[in-house]
Amino acid sequence: MLTLPLRHQYLIGTILITLMIVTREYHFASLHNLPGASWAVFFLAGVYLSSSWALPGFLALTWVLDASAYFTVAESEFCLTTAYAFLLPAYSALWAAGRWFATHYRFSWRALLPLFSSLIIGAAACELFSSGGFYFFSGQFAETTFTEFWQRELHYFPLYLQSLLFYTGTAVVIHTLFVLIHKVRHPRINASS
Repeated sequence: MLTLPLRHQYLIGTILITLMIVTREYHFASLHNLPGASWAVFFLAGVYLSSSWALPGFLALTWVLDASAYFTVAESEFCLTTAYAFLLPAYSALWAAGRWFATHYRFSWRALLPLFSSLIIGAAACELFSSGGFYFFSGQFAETTFTEFWQRELHYFPLYLQSLLFYTGTAVVIHTLFVLIHKVRHPRINASS
């Protein structure tokens, strides 16, 4: 199981908060050149942050950023509907997938299969809740059909998945570098474990 010292969790939590703030769309601090990192933030919070407050904290941060957009950007009204509540199970699915991976983590190439599996399952559940909830329950679409929903999924899901894989892949590279540096600096600790 992956359990980091508390100071490392605080540092990672701060990085994830910053990443969420600068990449969340349509609010005062967004950077339009970076893809949205929300999915990756929830997954990585599940992996690295052991506090039970991490999930509600990131859900609250998401709501604050979206609420600020609602009051400052006219286009944000389209997304903030009664279907917004579906983001709770959507993001929770990604966080739970990250927690599951953390329990199966071992620094090895064999960790890639559980990582990839948890990413795909978490992303699929997130997409079904978020996009499915929005499409069927937001009131933004005159007529809803499963055929149209799946056509929309074929268009949008790969874009969200690409962003998730970009940020998670970056985290994997950074994580691997830190583990390797630690092994070089502390060879005795690694030999006894």
